[in-house]
Amino acid sequence: MTGKTVLIVDDEAPIREMIAVALEMADYDYLEAADAREAHALIVDKHPDLVLLDWMLPGTSGVELARRLKKEEATADIPIIMLTAKVEEDNKIQGLEVGADDYITKPFSPRELVARLKAVLRRATPPGVDSPIEVEGLTLDPVGHRVTTQDGALTMGPTEYRLLQFFMTHQERVYTRSQLLDQVWGGNVYVEERTVDVHIRRLRKALGDQYDHLIQTVRGTGYRFSTRAA
Repeated sequence: MTGKTVLIVDDEAPIREMIAVALEMADYDYLEAADAREAHALIVDKHPDLVLLDWMLPGTSGVELARRLKKEEATADIPIIMLTAKVEEDNKIQGLEVGADDYITKPFSPRELVARLKAVLRRATPPGVDSPIEVEGLTLDPVGHRVTTQDGALTMGPTEYRLLQFFMTHQERVYTRSQLLDQVWGGNVYVEERTVDVHIRRLRKALGDQYDHLIQTVRGTGYRFSTRAA
């Protein structure tokens, strides 16, 4: 498996099934939603790597959902490919203007879909998601799922690892406890905000004296990962 998850949002089950087969053959995981409401819940909870979003959906349109996703901080970075039967130029432009990364006009071939999807994912994947990221000798390798320094490998729990990965790919920015819960634990997981403090302490302990200063407490707000003095 590529480790990437794609959300298919289309109200027509045969189209979802056709796309699902193409994604399976290309080694992608997938989720399915038949309307915007179901899709939004899955996006907040599962945080897929890409959304294939049909233009015409019952109730809230795909364009409106795309606009909402790009406005919300927790989902703004998720790439979107619009699926549309509309071939008029202004419809394509409208899709791109609300923040879609690409669009594919129906009918399309599974091979074209997968090729376009791979291209968008390549553009959207930051360091630390597929490739190692290094800060002052601290290296996180997402493929090997390990954190190392010049002195060897560090031992930490899965939540501390996810926290560190999020911080290292979102440096120099302050995040509230609530935002960290959304990004690291998932939007529909009911965890108290003080739990974040516990895992921050564990992460600092795992990083040791040499690197614990990178996780900075911003009084009254939350936490940030920074190489600058607090």
